Amino acid sequence: MAVDHTDNQARRQAAMAVLAHADAADIAAALDALDLPVHENLREPENGLVMVRGRTGGDGAPFNLGEATVSRAAVRLATGELGFGYTLGRDRQKARMIALCDALIQSADHADTIETNVLAPLRAATAVQRNHRAAQTAATRVDFYTMVRGEG
Repeated sequence: MAVDHTDNQARRQAAMAVLAHADAADIAAALDALDLPVHENLREPENGLVMVRGRTGGDGAPFNLGEATVSRAAVRLATGELGFGYTLGRDRQKARMIALCDALIQSADHADTIETNVLAPLRAATAVQRNHRAAQTAATRVDFYTMVRGEG
């Protein structure tokens, strides 16, 4: 049976989007509740800098905006799957947990468990936070209007 790499890549990208925006404590709590397989750190979690680039007007000439601190890690499961994790900031353990989730989502034995017990609750928590922020923002909204005078 052929492996659909496009589907696998899309699944990994969707998982990374959830994990990168999630709180490290929430990821840790979800992973602690699972029976995790044997794994090793392929790359110890480390901090570094990346150059953030921008474009004037969104499509103009690129320019260097500045540097951002990131943490990265790589994990290998005993079954051979490799997972990579990156996150903004200096949270090495979050990067390691993201890498572990990335490896697990590639494993046929663990992908559904990670989706159900880690990613789905994190998606729900993120949606609640976004809705709360949107409600707070809407409460401070000011509607401006223009009156037309009937003088003439």
